[in-house]
Amino acid sequence: MKLSLSLLFAGLLASVSASNVVELTPDNFDSAIGKGKPGLVEFFAPWCGHCKNLAPIYEQLGDAFAHAKSKVIVAKVDADGAGKPLGQKYGVTGYPTLKWFDEQGNIEPYEGGRDLDALASFITAKSGVKSSIKPPPPPETLILDVHSFDDVALDETKDVLVTFTAPWCGHCKNLKPIYEQVAIDFKPEGNCVVANFDADAQPNKEIAGRYGVSSYPTIKFFPRGGNEVEAYEGPRTEQAFVAFLNERCGTHRAVGGGLNDEAGRIAELDALAQKFLAAAGDARDYIHKEALTLSESLGETAKYYIRVMEKVVNDQESYIEKESKRLASILTKRTMSPAKLDEIKTKANILSAFVAKKLEEAQEKVESVIGRATAEL
Repeated sequence: MKLSLSLLFAGLLASVSASNVVELTPDNFDSAIGKGKPGLVEFFAPWCGHCKNLAPIYEQLGDAFAHAKSKVIVAKVDADGAGKPLGQKYGVTGYPTLKWFDEQGNIEPYEGGRDLDALASFITAKSGVKSSIKPPPPPETLILDVHSFDDVALDETKDVLVTFTAPWCGHCKNLKPIYEQVAIDFKPEGNCVVANFDADAQPNKEIAGRYGVSSYPTIKFFPRGGNEVEAYEGPRTEQAFVAFLNERCGTHRAVGGGLNDEAGRIAELDALAQKFLAAAGDARDYIHKEALTLSESLGETAKYYIRVMEKVVNDQESYIEKESKRLASILTKRTMSPAKLDEIKTKANILSAFVAKKLEEAQEKVESVIGRATAEL
């Protein structure tokens, strides 16, 4: 009975720890590779740091194609141990080296990223076999490569922030979710682009070298108009990236999405809004006409200043307070599309130019009453 339990436990342990990555040696390599079934082979060394970083990812890769073992192989060779003759035969000079062998054994070096998605996509593209990996949602960060980099980063009509990263880089992995949120924040801004470039992928290295990328992540800002590229050296936080891009792109994005409190505000009309509320009768009419003339050259948001003035002129003094509350409620619920919420936020910001003055006047009245009372005492 004890023996049976021991055998059962050993069997269970073996099934749990079994790897779906085939270990190849000089004894079995030729019987597995080039015999009608393609495969990706990693040549590694046990002491190699990059190989250790890749190991768990490569195991996941084997698992991702475990259902298709009859169609494609995911294998590895200890090129500094038992498989050293194979490493020499196939010109391996560094670790890890990955090579694709087609059905006839023809070789193609793998020069893509060393993350699971890149490796799995490569095997799928080469073999037609789909992995069992559930595809992640597409990133909002624009992914550039050697073919698209110049078209985007050097587009003179766009401001582009680029992170130069490597799939194995720990700091890059920490930055990725923060940077993705920045990309989400700036998604509505067609001319302010948040992009990423795998600077460690072999085809991309020439471009990385062109911009002096020697460590990861390196972050650079490519301004519109073909101006000089600027190194980003600020904090790697969402707040810092948003502030940097707002300043460079002339945008008004807020941390977490949407617009900030400055969006839509126009200094000249802010001043007239305050004068308008302080005035009455003919003076208000004059200021309204002045604002109307000024607004013709200040874009679409200027029209809302005029609308508010007209509502107040038509004896709707309560309009500002009621409309401010209504817009605040919509922004809190956030049930509309991002574009519509941006429009609502812009209107709320413009209303605040009028509300701020009313609150200031109320505060001045309170202070005046307190001052007179103090003097009488």
